[in-house]
Amino acid sequence: MTDRPALRSPLPGPSNDHPATPSRAPSTRDLRTPDTAEPAAAALPLVAAVARGVALVVVLPVRLLWELIAAAGRLVHRWLLVPLAWALHRLLWLPLVWCARTLVWLPLVWLGRGVAWVARTVVWLPLVWLAHALAWVARTLVWLPLVWLGRGVAWVARTLFWLPLVWLARALAWVARTVIWSPLVWLVRRGLRPPLVALGRVLVWLAEHLLLRPLRWLGAVLAPAGRLLRRAVGVLDRALSAAFVGLLRGIWWLVAGFGRLVVAAVVGAWRTAGRLLRLLYRVLLRPLGRGLRWLWRHTVRPLLGGVRWVWSATVVPVARGVRTAWRATVGPVARWARRSVLDPGPTGLPGGAQRPRPAPLTASAAPRSAESQSTRLSRTVSTTEATIEKRIIRRQPRPPPSGRISVLPKRMMVTCP
Repeated sequence: MTDRPALRSPLPGPSNDHPATPSRAPSTRDLRTPDTAEPAAAALPLVAAVARGVALVVVLPVRLLWELIAAAGRLVHRWLLVPLAWALHRLLWLPLVWCARTLVWLPLVWLGRGVAWVARTVVWLPLVWLAHALAWVARTLVWLPLVWLGRGVAWVARTLFWLPLVWLARALAWVARTVIWSPLVWLVRRGLRPPLVALGRVLVWLAEHLLLRPLRWLGAVLAPAGRLLRRAVGVLDRALSAAFVGLLRGIWWLVAGFGRLVVAAVVGAWRTAGRLLRLLYRVLLRPLGRGLRWLWRHTVRPLLGGVRWVWSATVVPVARGVRTAWRATVGPVARWARRSVLDPGPTGLPGGAQRPRPAPLTASAAPRSAESQSTRLSRTVSTTEATIEKRIIRRQPRPPPSGRISVLPKRMMVTCP
């Protein structure tokens, strides 16, 4: 903030008649015009007084209580929690860890190792040796004798059963081929084939002279009768075909005529209905639609246009004015109250000044530090109030020459904790 005049002046402070407020000496012009001081004093808004009251009644006790709680918390953390944590860590946690490791974990480890050694030496190794011995006994006394016995039984079965059966089968096959199959083949070739050939030739001659020749003669005799029969059948076929085709043509003519009649009736009805509907549309529906369109254009549309114009001419400006008034009045006041009263910031000092951090407390300087901290806090609060009042008085607007109260700008806000 600078001392040069600005277009947007902040809220003025209290009047110059307050005894605790430093003010400049009245000039000769102020003495000559005593009636203009009252409008200047009356120009102070109520918000500044309310803010100062809230700051003195709410913020100052809350700040003092918070500083007291912070100082007590630091003292408790430094002289109670840290030593207690050190004592618990050194005197309780480390002995418990040592006892748990020495008296519980290491004996359990040794006990586990002993139990593992005993289990391996007394249980696992004897079981392994016993399993090896049983495997050797089973292989030597059971498996190998069974293998030898199986091989002997296989040799005996092959020598005494399979080979004699093979030789016997080969002898039977030779006997059957030599004694039975060869005589049968010779008998068939020499004894049965000539009579069978002669019998076949006799049967062929009989078929040729007793069946084929009579059939040929009969065919030559019956050929003219066959030709006549074939011609008669052809004439009958042509007559029946002509009659059937004539019947089909008559049926098709009847069906086609009936279909044409039906199609003509349907087309005529369709065209008649179309003409009637077109006449109904031209006579009734189109005039009615034109009338409704004219009515809509000359009644509903102007009414809607008027409602829209009235809405844009009345409701929209009022809403915009309310929004502008809200932004110009309620918004700055709310932001000022939030930034200055409810949440003054991390430092709580005007202008963003940093609060000096206190030195770390010691055992001998703890009471004196608490007293100096409370004194420093009260001095800081008084200095802050004096600075705010000086800035408000410095930027206080002069009264107008006509003696009327001037209207303050819309965007004015005092930044104070």
